[in-house]
Amino acid sequence: MTMKKLFFLFISMTAFLSAGMKNLTLQHALQMLDKNNLELKISRFTEQMKSYEAKAAKGYSYGKLDATIKGIRSNDSGNVFGFKLQSREASFGDFGFADFDMSGKTNPLPVQPKALNYPDSRNFYQTKITYMLPVYTGGKLSEYENITSSMYQMSQYDTQKLYNEKIFQTKKAFYDISLVSNYISNLSQIIGNIEHLEAIVKMMKKEGYAKNIDILEVQARKAEVENMYNQAKLNKDLAYQFLSFLLNTEITSIKKVNDKAPMPHVDKYALEENNIDIQKALLGLKITQMALGVEEANFLPNVGAFAEYGSADNTFWGDFSDHDAYTFGLQLNWNLYNGGVDKANLERAKVNYLKVQNQVDLAKSGISLKVKKLQTEIFSKNEEIKSFNKQLNFAKEVYENYSERYKEGLVSISDLLIKQSKELELLLKLLTEKNKRNTKIFELNSILNTKGRV
Repeated sequence: MTMKKLFFLFISMTAFLSAGMKNLTLQHALQMLDKNNLELKISRFTEQMKSYEAKAAKGYSYGKLDATIKGIRSNDSGNVFGFKLQSREASFGDFGFADFDMSGKTNPLPVQPKALNYPDSRNFYQTKITYMLPVYTGGKLSEYENITSSMYQMSQYDTQKLYNEKIFQTKKAFYDISLVSNYISNLSQIIGNIEHLEAIVKMMKKEGYAKNIDILEVQARKAEVENMYNQAKLNKDLAYQFLSFLLNTEITSIKKVNDKAPMPHVDKYALEENNIDIQKALLGLKITQMALGVEEANFLPNVGAFAEYGSADNTFWGDFSDHDAYTFGLQLNWNLYNGGVDKANLERAKVNYLKVQNQVDLAKSGISLKVKKLQTEIFSKNEEIKSFNKQLNFAKEVYENYSERYKEGLVSISDLLIKQSKELELLLKLLTEKNKRNTKIFELNSILNTKGRV
């Protein structure tokens, strides 16, 4: 392949990559959202950290096994004697018996044994394995396991709630782009009507039936509508930028959707079962109950087991089996009095449990009320949209009628443009109400924890 072809291929690929995605469907966008959205990725990393915290908490129940290897050299009398004892190599000579007068002629007790007080330097190598196991903690460890596991589940709920919010934003971006595209199309048609009217007015001026002020009035209206048109295009570009941010991919065009989002079905029992906030409140209640168990465990004893096996010598791993030793045992620790601290903490945990119980009831009733409010507002918007549609159709008919009457000299250009202003006003109101309705439907879908139809 020649350099010229390679250069052409590079330029083509660069142009393709910089062009961005075109004709993106909502279904594909939602799939991209799940994989590409940066906030969701961060939230899932938080999930992973919580899962490792849960594994760490569970690991405490299995105890702790340590291996220790020491290498020491010392001429300290206490150390050297201790080294020999641990190596099972201590002798009477280490006590300084060679310095004692055993004949009975003198008293040997005041003699300071040199071998004991001034020993030669000695190496000490020790290898041991230690295992510590919590046998009984009053249920504290198991409750910690349950709490950390529940916190992992809580982080999953947080991710799901964030995902629902991003679905809400993605759908809204699609419907906003579709709505503003329709609005731009209508404005383009109105601009065409004004240009046609301008041509008629100019022709009528030549024939003496219109004045220069009439042309200026039409041109002023045209400038006003063109400004609305340009503003709508900027809003559309902004919506595309936001959609690209959500999907972490450059999006240049979408496949338009119906400008009215479908109304989701609401089931009271499914709502309580699926709503994230209610599920988080119920899980929070379980966690406070576990925390209550932790406080109750403070009134119970803790029992631990201990086992150790090792060997020591003045050479590394020398005569390991001859110098080995073991130790094992149990320990019970039971706090009998600490000034009422545990009692106060237990009562506090009980009150907190009662508080969270009421928070669960509040969450259920609050979510139910919010759903009913959204349903009522959506039904209200449906009626307003129907009304504005009828008014807009009527305004278009009136404008056409006044346009013909203007040609016949029965109405002024100002009367005609006033009717057109009414059409523009109703078109903008219709767009606004459709946008508000879609927003409330997506919010309702988010509360129901359902992706809904697209």
